[in-house]
Amino acid sequence: MQKEKLRIARKKKGYTQQQIADVIATDVSNYSRKESGDVKIIKDEWEKIAHFLNIPLEEIYEEEDAKIVVNNDHPVYNDNASSSSGVITQFNNISTSVIQNLQDYISLLKQEIDRLNEELKNSKVKK
Repeated sequence: MQKEKLRIARKKKGYTQQQIADVIATDVSNYSRKESGDVKIIKDEWEKIAHFLNIPLEEIYEEEDAKIVVNNDHPVYNDNASSSSGVITQFNNISTSVIQNLQDYISLLKQEIDRLNEELKNSKVKK
């Protein structure tokens, strides 16, 4: 279900989807899916958006019936997760190959971080 109240309030205040995406720390394409109702907006995001728009939450909140929940605290995406939000995440629409690809990419990024940290440590020793 499209978030009409949110979309109207955002436009009325003169903000772009990119600006709201920045407030909830996501990319504009994901925010667009949230505003169109394809991806669930979690409680914390609703509160951040309302605060940013400087309006009561009740003026923009609409019930959720989104099919996909993106929960960045979920261990599949963040292995330091401590999910206490109580959000039930549905991954049945995400193929295992996509999840594996993301996990492989995270592994590569961790290796690159380790390499860069080592390089930084070595450059400090040489000084």
